[in-house]
Amino acid sequence: MADVTIWHNPRCSKSRQTLALIKEQGSSAEIVKYLETSPGADELRTILKKLGISARELMRTKEAIYKELDLKHVEDEEELIAAMAKHPKLIERPIVIMGNRAVLGRPPEKVIDFLK
Repeated sequence: MADVTIWHNPRCSKSRQTLALIKEQGSSAEIVKYLETSPGADELRTILKKLGISARELMRTKEAIYKELDLKHVEDEEELIAAMAKHPKLIERPIVIMGNRAVLGRPPEKVIDFLK
């Protein structure tokens, strides 16, 4: 069984660096390619709770789809969560999950302390 789960985008350098750090720390990871297997709204709510952040803080606000959907002015958490569930490209990455905790791997070095 893997020590941690990582929501991973192999095309993202920060995501690749985070995965490498997990392995360097001697941990194993279950890799979830979240762009291929989109998380649902319930799963996103769970991750947000583990991260201790708002939906907006988990969003990639520079993505074209963010601007297209005019999410800058949306205040409703549920609407933002629904947008991420429908358009997983909006989800910041990588996310590393261990039990009831999670961390956003930006910068990737945040994962080192998280794994201790």
